[in-house]
Amino acid sequence: MALSPNIRGSLLMAVAMAGFTMNDAITKAVSSEMNFGQMMLVRGLVAVALIAALAVHQGAVRPLRTLMMKPVALRVVGEVGGTVSFMAAIVHLPLANTAAIFQALPLAVTLGAALMFGEPVGWRRWLAIAAGFVGVLIVVRPGVEGFNQFSLLALTSVAFCAFRDLATKQIPVQIPSLFITLVTTVTITMTGAAIIVPLGGWMPISVRALGLLALAAVLLLIGYQSIIMALRSGDISAVAPFRYSALLWAMLLGYLVFGDVPDAMMATGASIIVLSGLYAFYREHKRHRPVAADASGIPPDGL
Repeated sequence: MALSPNIRGSLLMAVAMAGFTMNDAITKAVSSEMNFGQMMLVRGLVAVALIAALAVHQGAVRPLRTLMMKPVALRVVGEVGGTVSFMAAIVHLPLANTAAIFQALPLAVTLGAALMFGEPVGWRRWLAIAAGFVGVLIVVRPGVEGFNQFSLLALTSVAFCAFRDLATKQIPVQIPSLFITLVTTVTITMTGAAIIVPLGGWMPISVRALGLLALAAVLLLIGYQSIIMALRSGDISAVAPFRYSALLWAMLLGYLVFGDVPDAMMATGASIIVLSGLYAFYREHKRHRPVAADASGIPPDGL
Protein backbone atom coordinates (compact mmCIF):
# COMPACT_ATOMS: atom_id res chain seq x y z
CA MET A 1 0.00 0.00 0.00
CA ALA A 2 1.41 3.40 -1.01
CA LEU A 3 2.16 5.75 1.84
CA SER A 4 0.59 9.19 1.96
CA PRO A 5 3.01 12.14 1.57
CA ASN A 6 2.61 13.09 5.25
CA ILE A 7 3.29 9.55 6.51
CA ARG A 8 6.29 9.21 4.19
CA GLY A 9 7.60 12.60 5.33
CA SER A 10 7.11 11.70 8.99
CA LEU A 11 9.00 8.42 8.57
CA LEU A 12 11.83 10.20 6.76
CA MET A 13 12.00 12.76 9.59
CA ALA A 14 12.28 9.93 12.14
CA VAL A 15 15.08 8.39 10.04
CA ALA A 16 16.86 11.76 9.94
CA MET A 17 16.65 12.13 13.71
CA ALA A 18 17.97 8.59 14.13
CA GLY A 19 20.94 9.40 11.90
CA PHE A 20 21.81 12.59 13.76
CA THR A 21 21.43 10.94 17.17
CA MET A 22 23.57 7.95 16.18
CA ASN A 23 26.21 10.42 15.08
CA ASP A 24 26.06 12.05 18.51
CA ALA A 25 26.38 8.66 20.20
CA ILE A 26 29.47 7.87 18.11
CA THR A 27 30.95 11.26 18.96
CA LYS A 28 30.47 10.60 22.65
CA ALA A 29 31.91 7.09 22.39
CA VAL A 30 35.04 8.21 20.51
CA SER A 31 35.66 11.14 22.89
CA SER A 32 37.55 8.78 25.22
CA GLU A 33 40.26 8.39 22.54
CA MET A 34 40.72 11.96 21.27
CA ASN A 35 39.63 15.55 21.86
CA PHE A 36 36.61 16.89 20.04
CA GLY A 37 38.70 19.15 17.80
CA GLN A 38 40.38 16.08 16.35
CA MET A 39 36.98 14.42 15.97
CA MET A 40 35.67 17.46 14.10
CA LEU A 41 38.66 17.33 11.75
CA VAL A 42 38.61 13.60 11.00
CA ARG A 43 34.85 13.32 10.66
CA GLY A 44 34.79 16.55 8.69
CA LEU A 45 37.32 15.35 6.12
CA VAL A 46 35.13 12.36 5.32
CA ALA A 47 31.99 14.50 5.27
CA VAL A 48 33.59 17.11 2.98
CA ALA A 49 34.59 14.41 0.48
CA LEU A 50 31.07 12.96 0.44
CA ILE A 51 29.24 16.29 0.24
CA ALA A 52 31.63 17.75 -2.35
CA ALA A 53 31.09 14.73 -4.60
CA LEU A 54 27.32 15.07 -4.20
CA ALA A 55 27.43 18.84 -4.81
CA VAL A 56 29.46 18.40 -8.01
CA HIS A 57 27.12 15.63 -9.19
CA GLN A 58 24.05 17.83 -8.63
CA GLY A 59 25.65 21.00 -10.02
CA ALA A 60 25.30 22.77 -6.68
CA VAL A 61 28.78 24.34 -6.54
CA ARG A 62 28.80 28.15 -6.65
CA PRO A 63 31.57 30.82 -6.83
CA LEU A 64 33.48 31.51 -3.61
CA ARG A 65 32.24 35.10 -3.62
CA THR A 66 28.93 33.66 -2.43
CA LEU A 67 30.64 33.31 0.97
CA MET A 68 30.75 37.09 1.23
CA MET A 69 26.97 37.28 1.41
CA LYS A 70 26.04 38.34 4.92
CA PRO A 71 23.39 35.65 5.63
CA VAL A 72 25.74 32.87 4.47
CA ALA A 73 28.59 34.21 6.64
CA LEU A 74 26.28 34.59 9.65
CA ARG A 75 24.99 31.04 9.22
CA VAL A 76 28.54 29.71 9.23
CA VAL A 77 29.33 31.71 12.40
CA GLY A 78 26.26 30.25 14.11
CA GLU A 79 27.16 26.72 13.06
CA VAL A 80 30.78 27.06 14.20
CA GLY A 81 29.82 28.46 17.61
CA GLY A 82 27.08 25.90 17.99
CA THR A 83 29.28 22.97 17.00
CA VAL A 84 32.17 23.84 19.33
CA SER A 85 29.89 24.39 22.33
CA PHE A 86 27.81 21.31 21.50
CA MET A 87 30.83 19.03 21.14
CA ALA A 88 32.21 20.31 24.44
CA ALA A 89 28.87 19.55 26.10
CA ILE A 90 28.02 16.17 24.65
CA VAL A 91 31.22 14.47 25.79
CA HIS A 92 30.29 15.31 29.40
CA LEU A 93 26.48 15.05 29.40
CA PRO A 94 24.13 12.07 28.96
CA LEU A 95 22.72 11.86 25.44
CA ALA A 96 19.14 12.21 26.67
CA ASN A 97 19.89 15.37 28.65
CA THR A 98 21.56 17.02 25.68
CA ALA A 99 18.72 16.00 23.37
CA ALA A 100 16.12 17.30 25.84
CA ILE A 101 17.79 20.72 26.00
CA PHE A 102 17.91 20.86 22.20
CA GLN A 103 14.18 20.25 21.91
CA ALA A 104 13.84 23.92 22.91
CA LEU A 105 15.57 25.05 19.70
CA PRO A 106 12.34 25.66 17.71
CA LEU A 107 11.03 27.77 20.60
CA ALA A 108 14.32 29.70 20.68
CA VAL A 109 13.96 30.35 16.95
CA THR A 110 10.42 31.68 17.47
CA LEU A 111 11.72 33.96 20.23
CA GLY A 112 14.58 35.15 18.02
CA ALA A 113 12.27 35.80 15.07
CA ALA A 114 10.04 37.94 17.29
CA LEU A 115 12.95 39.94 18.73
CA MET A 116 15.07 40.30 15.58
CA PHE A 117 12.53 40.41 12.76
CA GLY A 118 9.38 41.60 14.52
CA GLU A 119 7.60 38.32 13.74
CA PRO A 120 4.08 38.53 15.27
CA VAL A 121 3.80 36.16 18.23
CA GLY A 122 0.50 35.86 20.07
CA TRP A 123 0.13 35.43 23.80
CA ARG A 124 -0.42 31.68 23.47
CA ARG A 125 2.91 31.16 21.74
CA TRP A 126 4.60 33.43 24.29
CA LEU A 127 3.22 31.15 27.00
CA ALA A 128 4.50 28.10 25.08
CA ILE A 129 7.96 29.67 24.83
CA ALA A 130 7.96 30.48 28.56
CA ALA A 131 6.80 26.97 29.46
CA GLY A 132 9.43 25.43 27.20
CA PHE A 133 12.24 27.32 28.89
CA VAL A 134 10.87 26.36 32.30
CA GLY A 135 11.24 22.78 31.08
CA VAL A 136 14.84 23.54 30.10
CA LEU A 137 15.53 24.87 33.60
CA ILE A 138 14.12 21.66 35.08
CA VAL A 139 16.49 19.62 32.90
CA VAL A 140 19.47 21.86 33.63
CA ARG A 141 18.48 22.25 37.33
CA PRO A 142 20.77 25.22 38.10
CA GLY A 143 21.77 25.61 41.73
CA VAL A 144 20.57 22.18 42.85
CA GLU A 145 22.16 18.80 43.32
CA GLY A 146 22.74 17.09 40.00
CA PHE A 147 23.56 20.33 38.16
CA ASN A 148 26.18 19.85 35.46
CA GLN A 149 27.93 23.00 34.29
CA PHE A 150 28.25 21.52 30.83
CA SER A 151 24.48 21.97 30.50
CA LEU A 152 25.24 25.66 30.10
CA LEU A 153 27.36 24.83 27.06
CA ALA A 154 24.41 22.93 25.60
CA LEU A 155 22.26 26.04 26.17
CA THR A 156 24.94 28.18 24.51
CA SER A 157 24.83 25.84 21.55
CA VAL A 158 21.04 26.22 21.35
CA ALA A 159 21.47 30.01 21.17
CA PHE A 160 24.05 29.69 18.37
CA CYS A 161 21.82 27.25 16.48
CA ALA A 162 18.82 29.57 16.74
CA PHE A 163 21.06 32.30 15.28
CA ARG A 164 22.09 29.85 12.54
CA ASP A 165 18.50 28.98 11.64
CA LEU A 166 17.40 32.62 11.58
CA ALA A 167 20.33 33.48 9.31
CA THR A 168 19.46 30.54 7.06
CA LYS A 169 15.98 31.97 6.50
CA GLN A 170 17.61 35.10 5.01
CA ILE A 171 19.72 33.23 2.43
CA PRO A 172 18.42 33.74 -1.14
CA VAL A 173 16.58 30.70 -2.48
CA GLN A 174 18.77 30.55 -5.59
CA ILE A 175 21.75 29.41 -3.51
CA PRO A 176 21.54 25.58 -3.29
CA SER A 177 21.23 24.11 0.19
CA LEU A 178 23.90 21.57 -0.69
CA PHE A 179 26.43 24.33 -1.43
CA ILE A 180 25.68 25.95 1.93
CA THR A 181 26.17 22.56 3.54
CA LEU A 182 29.53 22.14 1.80
CA VAL A 183 30.73 25.57 2.87
CA THR A 184 29.65 24.97 6.45
CA THR A 185 31.27 21.55 6.62
CA VAL A 186 34.59 22.87 5.28
CA THR A 187 34.54 25.65 7.87
CA ILE A 188 33.75 23.26 10.71
CA THR A 189 36.55 20.95 9.60
CA MET A 190 39.03 23.85 9.57
CA THR A 191 37.82 24.94 13.00
CA GLY A 192 38.44 21.43 14.33
CA ALA A 193 42.01 21.54 12.99
CA ALA A 194 42.57 24.94 14.64
CA ILE A 195 41.53 23.85 18.14
CA ILE A 196 43.31 20.47 18.29
CA VAL A 197 46.45 21.87 19.94
CA PRO A 198 44.63 24.03 22.55
CA LEU A 199 42.57 20.97 23.50
CA GLY A 200 45.62 18.80 24.15
CA GLY A 201 47.12 17.97 20.77
CA TRP A 202 46.86 15.15 18.27
CA MET A 203 46.30 11.62 19.53
CA PRO A 204 46.96 8.41 17.57
CA ILE A 205 43.79 7.18 15.88
CA SER A 206 42.80 3.54 16.19
CA VAL A 207 41.21 1.71 13.28
CA ARG A 208 38.04 1.41 15.38
CA ALA A 209 37.84 5.17 15.99
CA LEU A 210 38.55 5.98 12.35
CA GLY A 211 35.83 3.59 11.22
CA LEU A 212 33.33 5.02 13.68
CA LEU A 213 34.03 8.62 12.63
CA ALA A 214 33.67 7.66 8.97
CA LEU A 215 30.34 6.03 9.85
CA ALA A 216 29.33 9.21 11.70
CA ALA A 217 30.01 11.27 8.57
CA VAL A 218 27.83 8.92 6.51
CA LEU A 219 25.06 9.11 9.10
CA LEU A 220 25.20 12.91 8.97
CA LEU A 221 24.74 12.85 5.21
CA ILE A 222 21.87 10.36 5.50
CA GLY A 223 20.24 12.54 8.15
CA TYR A 224 20.71 15.67 6.08
CA GLN A 225 19.23 14.14 2.93
CA SER A 226 16.36 12.53 4.87
CA ILE A 227 15.32 15.77 6.52
CA ILE A 228 15.26 17.54 3.15
CA MET A 229 13.15 14.77 1.59
CA ALA A 230 10.87 14.77 4.65
CA LEU A 231 10.13 18.48 4.40
CA ARG A 232 9.57 18.17 0.66
CA SER A 233 7.29 15.14 0.97
CA GLY A 234 4.64 16.23 3.44
CA ASP A 235 3.07 19.26 5.04
CA ILE A 236 5.53 20.91 7.39
CA SER A 237 2.90 21.04 10.15
CA ALA A 238 2.55 17.25 9.96
CA VAL A 239 6.23 16.40 9.53
CA ALA A 240 7.99 18.89 11.86
CA PRO A 241 6.70 17.41 15.16
CA PHE A 242 8.54 14.17 14.37
CA ARG A 243 11.77 16.04 15.08
CA TYR A 244 11.01 15.23 18.70
CA SER A 245 11.68 11.57 17.94
CA ALA A 246 15.34 12.56 18.44
CA LEU A 247 14.66 12.52 22.18
CA LEU A 248 13.40 8.92 22.02
CA TRP A 249 16.45 7.87 20.00
CA ALA A 250 18.73 9.62 22.49
CA MET A 251 17.11 7.92 25.48
CA LEU A 252 17.33 4.51 23.78
CA LEU A 253 20.95 4.88 22.63
CA GLY A 254 21.97 6.46 25.92
CA TYR A 255 20.67 3.42 27.76
CA LEU A 256 21.95 0.75 25.36
CA VAL A 257 25.41 2.24 24.72
CA PHE A 258 26.25 4.17 27.89
CA GLY A 259 23.87 2.73 30.48
CA ASP A 260 22.29 6.13 31.17
CA VAL A 261 18.84 6.07 32.76
CA PRO A 262 16.96 9.42 32.66
CA ASP A 263 15.85 10.58 36.10
CA ALA A 264 12.46 12.02 37.00
CA MET A 265 13.51 15.67 36.62
CA MET A 266 14.94 15.09 33.16
CA ALA A 267 11.81 13.24 32.06
CA THR A 268 9.55 15.96 33.49
CA GLY A 269 11.50 18.80 31.91
CA ALA A 270 11.71 17.04 28.55
CA SER A 271 7.95 16.40 28.57
CA ILE A 272 7.24 20.08 29.21
CA ILE A 273 9.61 21.14 26.40
CA VAL A 274 8.08 18.71 23.89
CA LEU A 275 4.49 19.62 24.77
CA SER A 276 5.31 23.33 24.54
CA GLY A 277 6.93 22.84 21.16
CA LEU A 278 4.02 20.80 19.83
CA TYR A 279 1.59 23.50 20.96
CA ALA A 280 3.73 26.15 19.24
CA PHE A 281 3.63 24.07 16.03
CA TYR A 282 -0.15 23.82 16.36
CA ARG A 283 -0.61 27.57 16.85
CA GLU A 284 1.71 28.36 13.93
CA HIS A 285 -0.24 26.01 11.67
CA LYS A 286 -3.51 27.60 12.73
CA ARG A 287 -2.16 31.14 12.17
CA HIS A 288 -0.30 30.18 8.96
CA ARG A 289 2.98 31.52 10.35
CA PRO A 290 5.51 28.65 10.36
CA VAL A 291 8.51 29.85 12.36
CA ALA A 292 9.36 27.09 14.83
CA ALA A 293 8.32 24.50 12.25
CA ASP A 294 10.83 25.97 9.78
CA ALA A 295 13.68 25.69 12.28
CA SER A 296 16.13 22.86 11.76
CA GLY A 297 15.42 21.50 15.23
CA ILE A 298 18.71 19.61 15.25
CA PRO A 299 22.04 20.07 17.04
CA PRO A 300 24.96 21.43 15.02
CA ASP A 301 26.94 18.76 13.21
CA GLY A 302 28.77 20.81 10.65
CA LEU A 303 25.92 20.57 8.15
